[in-house]
Amino acid sequence: MQLQLDRESTIPLVEQLVQAITLWLEARRVRSGARMPSIRQVARAHAISVSTVVEAYARLVARGALEPRHGSGFFVSPSAAADHAVVQAQPADERWAQFEAAPGQLRLGCGWVPDDWRDDEAVAHAIRRVTREEPASLFSYNAPLGLVTLRQQVQRRLAAVHVQAGLEQILTTQGASHGLDLIVRTLLSPGDTVIVEDPGYYNLFNLLALHRIRVLPVPRLRDGPDAAAVEALLREHRPRLMFINSMYHNPTGTSLAPSVAHRLLKLAEQHGFQLVEDDIYADFQNGPSTRLAALDGLERVLYLASFSKTLSCSLRVGYLAGPAPLVQRLGEVAMCTGLGSQRFAESVVADLLASGAYRRSVSRLRQRLAGRMADTLLMLAEHGWDVFTAPEGGMFVWARFPGAAYADYTAVAGKLGIVLSSGNGFRPNGEATAWLRLNVAYSADPRARAFLAHVAKRPRAQP
Repeated sequence: MQLQLDRESTIPLVEQLVQAITLWLEARRVRSGARMPSIRQVARAHAISVSTVVEAYARLVARGALEPRHGSGFFVSPSAAADHAVVQAQPADERWAQFEAAPGQLRLGCGWVPDDWRDDEAVAHAIRRVTREEPASLFSYNAPLGLVTLRQQVQRRLAAVHVQAGLEQILTTQGASHGLDLIVRTLLSPGDTVIVEDPGYYNLFNLLALHRIRVLPVPRLRDGPDAAAVEALLREHRPRLMFINSMYHNPTGTSLAPSVAHRLLKLAEQHGFQLVEDDIYADFQNGPSTRLAALDGLERVLYLASFSKTLSCSLRVGYLAGPAPLVQRLGEVAMCTGLGSQRFAESVVADLLASGAYRRSVSRLRQRLAGRMADTLLMLAEHGWDVFTAPEGGMFVWARFPGAAYADYTAVAGKLGIVLSSGNGFRPNGEATAWLRLNVAYSADPRARAFLAHVAKRPRAQP
């Protein structure tokens, strides 16, 4: 049993060993009841410690891939032989599969960076400092528009990307999803019409459906939404809003071109609707960018972003910027529905921004993502996959294998312990698609390369 282990990888050797053995069982189609090499044999053959192998075998037993027999060693489990080694139960709703993934599964389709990429020491230090120096943040309600010190930091950050906003134009939120909910609650009523991108953010589609809002999809192209399609819809409908990702679009990874941005702003002025610019991946920016809010001066654009993708999914802190009267209305809705945002979490984020820890952490994240993006695009090309575009940054690639269907992806992914995000979840009306969102932050895992290779080799059903 020859296994590939990388001692320079950030993935612990124990987990690498678990993954490698899983792939070996799959590739060899080892029969049920077959005896595994002893712990000492594996340790000696791969120059690793006995304790590492003991832990790896224990995890494989816990997953149902192996079973121990006292005095005899380890054997392939009868209930989980070869092609069933690490198949996990699927959640009832595939849109939430990434949130329900079992420990050890590879979240290749998720929307966040791995936990071990986060600066946990900086966050822990900020939490201790806030707890020690700002005890009121532990017990008191927040101001209606959010913590003033955080809004001041946000104001400076917006100015750095040429978005000028007064403090009265900034509202802090409990993440970007909370910001979207406030916008929908405040500006829309059941039966209203909005324009959305296709593909686009699945949780926005869920939110709009919850509020019984009618959606008009426009194709997302390589330079942004199809402006001609937007104009055609405007001739027949009177949408209240248009929702758009300007930069590192979820899920395609594309960014907005200046010419498209100017045309959208002109259409918004001519037809009297507002643009909601979701810039949640702004801090992953590697080069020049086009933001609607910078071009428009926050007149017809509502801008929202978040720190959750870069700092912590558990620190639900985001912000909105827009015309002052509208921001005041949004703040009133936030108070009515949840008594505003979380003061303690905002104090922690404000501390990280003020100390420079956030800037250093994000810089490291950008570098790591850039490396993984290049590696992932190379792997996809090597195995014959199509990509919608080669993103300039961010964490997503929108890819498909020619002739494959989503069932082909899940058949391979389930055997490798990989959890995917269904491509049809990113379609406004759930239409079927062979495109798949891949998160490049997880692509160094051996299972990711095996997935791309195995899909390419999988026989296709005859039409």
